[in-house]
Amino acid sequence: MQIFEERLTLRELIRRRIHQEVAEYNAASPAPRRLLVQPTSTERALNGEPGEQPRRRIAPERQVALAEEAFTRNGFVVLVGDRQVEELDEEVDLRRDTEVTFLKLVPLVGG
Repeated sequence: MQIFEERLTLRELIRRRIHQEVAEYNAASPAPRRLLVQPTSTERALNGEPGEQPRRRIAPERQVALAEEAFTRNGFVVLVGDRQVEELDEEVDLRRDTEVTFLKLVPLVGG
């Protein structure tokens, strides 16, 4: 992800990442499945390609809200460089070589 500012809040960083991922998802077309029996050209013209289902578009604003909620519930943590950012409105320094890591936390079962 390209970011041109040197300082951003974590909230803005998450928002930009979500918007980029949603745009990529919405732009991708579903891959048609290969079936054993192939429809004729007339059937394809009438019914569409086999195995192709319309993809639902994702609204980025809803996904941003869900991500912010997940962050506040410790659903994931964000590391900027070697430091964990703990508040959404905390500003982070971003340089050309800064690595940002999003770690999704999952509960352990059975222990």
